[in-house]
Amino acid sequence: MKDAETNDWARSHLDHLWSRGKAFLGVDMAILGGAMSWVSERNLVAAISSAGGFGVLACGSMTPELLSEEIAGTKALLERGDGSKPYGVNLITMHPDLDRLIDVCGEHKVGHVVLAGGLPSAASIKRAKDLGAKVICFAPALALAKKLVRSGTDALVIEGAEAGGHIGPVATSVLAQEILPEITDVPVFVAGGIGRGEAIVSYLEMGASGVQLGTRFVCATECIAHPNFKKAFLRANARDAVPTVQIDPQFPVIPVRALINKGTEAFMATQRAVIEKFRAGEMDQKSAQLEIEHFWAGALRRAVIDGDVENGSLMAGQSVGLVKSEQPTAEILADLRNQAVESLAKRATAGAPGAR
Repeated sequence: MKDAETNDWARSHLDHLWSRGKAFLGVDMAILGGAMSWVSERNLVAAISSAGGFGVLACGSMTPELLSEEIAGTKALLERGDGSKPYGVNLITMHPDLDRLIDVCGEHKVGHVVLAGGLPSAASIKRAKDLGAKVICFAPALALAKKLVRSGTDALVIEGAEAGGHIGPVATSVLAQEILPEITDVPVFVAGGIGRGEAIVSYLEMGASGVQLGTRFVCATECIAHPNFKKAFLRANARDAVPTVQIDPQFPVIPVRALINKGTEAFMATQRAVIEKFRAGEMDQKSAQLEIEHFWAGALRRAVIDGDVENGSLMAGQSVGLVKSEQPTAEILADLRNQAVESLAKRATAGAPGAR
């Protein structure tokens, strides 16, 4: 094929590969922005959606009132464009006001609700769907993926241990091999360690409907993260993003991947203190888990908003080593798509199996 024909074929083939994800999300590129507390707020979410991706607002530990304000702010930013760009809202399943948060999403007619941070109940999934939203859930294993599909989820995200923030124990590449061939009833989006278009193509060809990226968007121009926070990402290598250690296997704490600093040490101390309170009968397990979550929310705010990169939490995925500069969100998404197209075009030129 001639170069122009090859590129046209590659663009068309990419559109075919992620057509299911594009249709489900209602976007030009089946790329979700990972929901990162304090980072994935109205400005970044609107920028991702406006540029053709799918922005996801991170509720985190917000109250229903704060979430309502943030959704309204996101809608206002999107209305400066054509007003029709879709976005989603990520809710933490262990939030004590989860039902009310779901209701807030319904009041604002949010099109997609992402339930994360634990296995959501069938009742929560139904509540969101009854209010008009499509529901996306996280599946860390095939058995749980099947259970969530039976519970009514409309799509899944499978996120590997390479991701930033709260992580599971299994690598993205293994999860993809385990789940993508088996789950075909709903769209499946792959997340964790993805920073370039070539990786996107590989997962699409394995059967994914799209991907989710978080770390790649932290250094977006529109991201409100403190310059110190962004500099830490630009300086970091993949090996600098490490998971926290679980102190007591009888007290399961979801590991968190972050750039190591004094904040990591503070988390270990907090974890020990909470476990002691739990063992002394001063709090139940759910309350203890929430206290640890509140620690992370505060530590993350110190880093993202205040710029305290020594004592705050620097949650980052291993793809942080691929973040080389601060760029506009639209440029980041364009780079990812161009890399994907170039990857397909090179294979077509080389006569790779499956290419035109």
